[in-house]
Amino acid sequence: MPTYETSNRFAKDFAKLTAGDQDRFERVVKERFVPNLAKGRFRAGLRVKAIQGADNIFEMTWATNGRATFQYGDEQVAGEPHVVWRRVGTHDIFDRPPGP
Repeated sequence: MPTYETSNRFAKDFAKLTAGDQDRFERVVKERFVPNLAKGRFRAGLRVKAIQGADNIFEMTWATNGRATFQYGDEQVAGEPHVVWRRVGTHDIFDRPPGP
């Protein structure tokens, strides 16, 4: 089973989502992202792709205007991927976040 962690920014973004969007994101991660991660390839509907100009950061589509970004971190459990969730929300998450 893959492990994961969330950035502080992700936690703030997630808190701003509606309860319905929070549920949908969690459902998509559990029912689609994790099984695809275990297979080593993502289904086309998730549209997982590398973000141009950002080393090893990926985006995933979880709703029509729902996006999340993530990267792979160091393994926490031998042989299992570790995902670091960075941002979640609408397409607006690709705007540069405010200063530090």
